[in-house]
Amino acid sequence: MINVEQITATNKANLDNLFSLSNKAFNGVEKLVELNLAAGRSALAESAAHAQAVLGAKDAQELVALQTNYFQPLAEKAAAYNRHVYDIATGAGAEFTKGFEGKAAEGQQAVQAYIEAALKNAPAGSEQAVAFFKQAVTASNTAVESVQKAVKQASDLAESQMKTVAETAVKATKSAAKKR
Repeated sequence: MINVEQITATNKANLDNLFSLSNKAFNGVEKLVELNLAAGRSALAESAAHAQAVLGAKDAQELVALQTNYFQPLAEKAAAYNRHVYDIATGAGAEFTKGFEGKAAEGQQAVQAYIEAALKNAPAGSEQAVAFFKQAVTASNTAVESVQKAVKQASDLAESQMKTVAETAVKATKSAAKKR
């Protein structure tokens, strides 16, 4: 049966996992903040340089050329920024998933061990109830695995579609820029 030491060990392991996942979350937020600061600095520097160039324009043609050259790469920069955000988010999500899946597997093993121990001490004549209980646990474990697989497939599909959309946006921007 379960004793106080097992409960304490389980609580400690859960607390360690919580702190580990919290640190991973803070690392993801930190990366997003760094990315936003870098993007902000870059945008500010580019805007200042562009404003200086616009103020120095000698005629309307030069002004139009400056504006066109300034706005052309914005879509590519936006797509690159979105890719960075997506990479950070998926990296953090993968870390969380790995942590949760590991804990889920440990939890399933602990429950299975508890059930096995409890079933060994089951009174005579309860074989059918024991068999039914084992089937229910097995079905539950199978359902959890199926959900995990479905989430993984959906995540992979979303990642693939995100990459396709980003590539299409960059190609469309380059195509539109060439037509000018």
